[in-house]
Amino acid sequence: MTTILGLNAYHGDASACLVRDGSIVAAAEEERFRRVKHWAGFPSEAIRYCLEEGGLRLADVAHIAVNSDPKASLLRKIGYALKTRPDLSLIADRIRNQKKRRSIEAELANAFPGATFEGEIHRIEHHVAHAASAFLVSPFERAVVLSVDGFGDFSSAAWGMGDRNGVSIDGRVYFPHSLGIFYQAITQYLGFPHYGDEYKVMGLAPYGRPLFTSAMRRILRLEDNGAFALDLRYFRHHKEKIAYEWTGGAPHVGVLYSPAFEDLLGPARTEDEPLEERHRNIARSAQAMYEEAFFHLLTKLHERYRHSDLTLAGGCAMNSVANGKIKRNSPFRRVYIQSAVGDAGGAIGAAMQVWSELGGIVSGASTATALEGDRISGRSVMDHAYLGPTYDDKAIEALLAARRAELAGQDCVVEHIGDEAALCERAADAIAQGEVVGWFQGRMEWGPRALGNRSIICDPRRADMKDILNLKIKRRESFRPFAPSIQRESVAHWFEEDGDVPFMMQVFQIREEKRAAIPAITHVDGSGRLQTVHRETNPRYWGLIEAFRVRTGVPMVLNTSFNENEPMVCRPDEALDCFLRTKMDVLALGNSFIRRRNG
Repeated sequence: MTTILGLNAYHGDASACLVRDGSIVAAAEEERFRRVKHWAGFPSEAIRYCLEEGGLRLADVAHIAVNSDPKASLLRKIGYALKTRPDLSLIADRIRNQKKRRSIEAELANAFPGATFEGEIHRIEHHVAHAASAFLVSPFERAVVLSVDGFGDFSSAAWGMGDRNGVSIDGRVYFPHSLGIFYQAITQYLGFPHYGDEYKVMGLAPYGRPLFTSAMRRILRLEDNGAFALDLRYFRHHKEKIAYEWTGGAPHVGVLYSPAFEDLLGPARTEDEPLEERHRNIARSAQAMYEEAFFHLLTKLHERYRHSDLTLAGGCAMNSVANGKIKRNSPFRRVYIQSAVGDAGGAIGAAMQVWSELGGIVSGASTATALEGDRISGRSVMDHAYLGPTYDDKAIEALLAARRAELAGQDCVVEHIGDEAALCERAADAIAQGEVVGWFQGRMEWGPRALGNRSIICDPRRADMKDILNLKIKRRESFRPFAPSIQRESVAHWFEEDGDVPFMMQVFQIREEKRAAIPAITHVDGSGRLQTVHRETNPRYWGLIEAFRVRTGVPMVLNTSFNENEPMVCRPDEALDCFLRTKMDVLALGNSFIRRRNG
């Protein structure tokens, strides 16, 4: 038996995973345990969970794989420093962070006193880990691999091929040029300063017009080989110290753009300033520029490799709007994007890359049940994201017994429903009546999306449901869309493209004649960021949607993450806390059905 612990440490979305004989046993982000969004640092609690789930001690682990290699591109780093002579404090910050990344043994000793690790530590270059995180768990025998993000190990993008021999990288974009930095700078400029806020720009973009495209083309230039380059006059990161914080809490990135950015686009928006038409137009133009660069690269990659399957990873792969246009705007016919495409997913990539380098082969063949793909031999396919902690009825019932007085004080009724079909029917009744239902079931999702196990579920037919959700629970920007979970077999009837999107990583256009029937999940441009749900991979969630379909004729529900301005809930007590402090109507906590009498 070969056990590999994969880590993303000292970066945003710190995480850990456990791979045993080529199969993923467990995976989780540290934020779910620390309760701090995008938590950066050493993922000790995620490691603890993975070991417990695998029934292992630290001493039982044969290999640790980290998704960063400080020695990668070392000559390029030295050459760049000699050529550009950046701020010395910038160099000092990079050296300090590299020292932390090298201190895995010390961190393990602090987190697990008395435990020993006698295995081997492998440092996998950042973009190799990203590429491996997609291809080595994909349903493809062979595919073009692409990783695009801000930066990692002095690169911002890398591409190559994946086949039965593993992943090979033969093209890169190096520091200081970055498509991710371009989008992050726009995000900051538009008054969204927090790490991971790029999705807000993506949601805002359809409200504007692409009137700033010519300005965007001055900021970002496309190269003949498919790559891209920044006009560095508009940025600070290449020569000045940017405030980065990756240790023990919420990650922070300082302002990336220079004064020339504002000279070109006008004054930057502050976080509390109202959004105006100019801001919406800049968001639309930035998204258009991103897509222009993205599809330029994809076209060149297809010309180069002459293969029509693509696996995609890196933080930029969170741009679900662009992802949903891949079949329409590029020659690629099939695409695989796993559920944790950002840096968290690098933990799986590092572990799977080590497994590949060890010559590991999984016995038998895997046929993806929730993906279109090939019949894969020799490795496991990741066709679901349910890799986190789970809690049985006994634990849930003990929690509810301990909180009986609090529940009674809020006039809540608790009922145990042991029959799965009956539970789904009760929840579907509540949803169809316009109630907001918390749905806490099975293993927690791996990655940023709620996929039916840590979800808040509502009726997509109600035009006012977005306002109801924001009033009762979410309190988020009104321009941000909500997403549908739809039975896989119904996608072609409701969307213009019949694609399989089990991880909610693509946006499709909703059929025009269907939009009026599901206004709560139809964005202003007629799109929806869908999750396809399969009976094989999540029978209880599929059953809930089926019960709703029987009642309404609509084979989908509105699905948003189970949280209130915090990381998605992990444990039953967190779900109960969120239910009690918000105006949620119903909580399906495992087989326990909790509702307010006045709901």
